Amino acid sequence: MDLSDSETPDTPPNIPKRQRPNILVTGTPGTGKTTTSELIAIATGLEHVEVGSLVKERGLHQGWDGEFQSWLLDEDKVVDELEPMMLEGGKVVDHHGCDFFPERWFDLVVVLRTDNQILYPRLEQRNYSVKKIQENVECEIMQVVLEEARDSYRPEIVWELRSESIHDMEENVQQISDWVDRFMEKS
Repeated sequence: MDLSDSETPDTPPNIPKRQRPNILVTGTPGTGKTTTSELIAIATGLEHVEVGSLVKERGLHQGWDGEFQSWLLDEDKVVDELEPMMLEGGKVVDHHGCDFFPERWFDLVVVLRTDNQILYPRLEQRNYSVKKIQENVECEIMQVVLEEARDSYRPEIVWELRSESIHDMEENVQQISDWVDRFMEKS
């Protein structure tokens, strides 16, 4: 999908206009969210906020799920923690879920997608259990994260981007950087 000519969406009246945009980078685990978010932050000067790290560091969870080897996210605590940061603007938020974040926070929502023949080995390299790999692969097949994004945010701010290679990642970062430039010109 070529988004280089995409316009930055107008901000609806109930969402505050920021000088610097907030971007959500989401997708199934293994699609390249963290690396892409870090590269966007470097290219644009925005601040990368990795939700998974915040959950662990600041205890924004309800305990550990041994079966899936992950923290049980406390969505209310996460939203309370992020609210002041998001009001400032200039954030690139990286998380595999998106439906609990307030719509007003984001000016752009990027959903990264990866073919399962590429995704499966990536998850194996992370030493995920077979059950966890299968759950994530099924999530990608069923487009769970994409549908969450489409159901949670205005359609004009949701971008679906392939993330299967370094080339894809470089193109995605360039398109998003160009979008950030246009956003800041309009501010």
